[in-house]
Amino acid sequence: MSSPPKAPAKKAPVSVPFRTVLLSMVLLWGTYFVLISARSYILDMDFQSEMLMRRAAVTIAGIGLTIVLWGMLRLVDRQALWVKIGAASLFAIPVATATGHINQYVFADIQKELEQRYAEERGFRFDDEGNLLYDLPAGVAIKAPAPDGSGGYKVSESLIIAPAEARDETWQAVFQIAIGRYFLLLAWASTYFALLAGYQARAAERREQEFRSAAKAAELRSLRYQVNPHFLFNTLNSLSALVMTGKAERAERMIQTISRFYRHSLADEPTSDVALRDEFDLQKLYLDIEAVRFPERLIPKFDLPEDLEEARVPGMILQPLVENSVKYAVSAVTRPVTITVSAREEFDRLVVTVTDDGPGVPEGSPHGFGIGLANVGERLEARFGSDIAFTSAPIPGGYKTEMRIPLSRPASTRRRGN
Repeated sequence: MSSPPKAPAKKAPVSVPFRTVLLSMVLLWGTYFVLISARSYILDMDFQSEMLMRRAAVTIAGIGLTIVLWGMLRLVDRQALWVKIGAASLFAIPVATATGHINQYVFADIQKELEQRYAEERGFRFDDEGNLLYDLPAGVAIKAPAPDGSGGYKVSESLIIAPAEARDETWQAVFQIAIGRYFLLLAWASTYFALLAGYQARAAERREQEFRSAAKAAELRSLRYQVNPHFLFNTLNSLSALVMTGKAERAERMIQTISRFYRHSLADEPTSDVALRDEFDLQKLYLDIEAVRFPERLIPKFDLPEDLEEARVPGMILQPLVENSVKYAVSAVTRPVTITVSAREEFDRLVVTVTDDGPGVPEGSPHGFGIGLANVGERLEARFGSDIAFTSAPIPGGYKTEMRIPLSRPASTRRRGN
């Protein structure tokens, strides 16, 4: 017997895999590295090799800081979009500032060398205090206010082009760099949220499919359980009739066969498929039970080709069909009635038929014989969708029910067949 269904495990929040996140960061900062390097090459800037190495260091640091930003953004993964936008706008500020400081620090010595070269090429120089000076021609001097604030004047042979304090624009440079990095980080955050939305959408689709599968399994289980009580009711009536008429030996044999029948039928999960051979064996047991009631009238025949024995069908799918033949053909007449259960393959489809040479549709009975055949049709549709054909109708000299379903076999059987 199957074990009771397990409670669904609590699902972890949907997140973007770290590998995907890291790849998006590498692509973003790698693009930045390529574009800045290309601009430097096109403008023919100095210190190309030194700047390239420092630019690579800044790029690696940028990736690391973007990982920090990702760690903060994960806190709002499950929040509304406006919360995510606000968080990205806020969290990107310190990260962008940090990248500006790193950029300024890494390129500081290059900046000094560039300034020194610029000054030398134009005849300027720096004094010990860091002022940018222009040396006047020989014999030329200027009178300038004394730097001590005394109100006097100082005669100098150099002209101050840029005072050291005026040239100390570290924070301004950091701010300008941080502004650019801020929008770069916002662009990555937008990419991250787009990736997250995609993963969440796929997770929602998987959950929907799981819910549909669970609902279909519940439907199949419900339809399967509708079969067992119906058959048990009829069987117990038959057993009661044997006991009431004093046929104890037949009743005992019927009890033993019923036990084998239920042991066989309850061994499988109600929603699982079974081998067609097992389904035929189950119906043989059922007809053995009914043969106790109708020893002279019931003639069972089974036709199952060997190559179809492992074909898969829903468990107990033939039970209502065979039961209808017993009820409306065998029990309705006093002459012998043959019930034939057969299977064949047609164009990669499994065709299973249940026929009898009884009276056909009983007078006053609706076509379909009640819930039995409706149950089979619903189970087939729940299992295979619309990819089935199910017919039940009188034929000359009897009645025939036929179902056509996709033919499937276990993988090992297919390999042997090949």
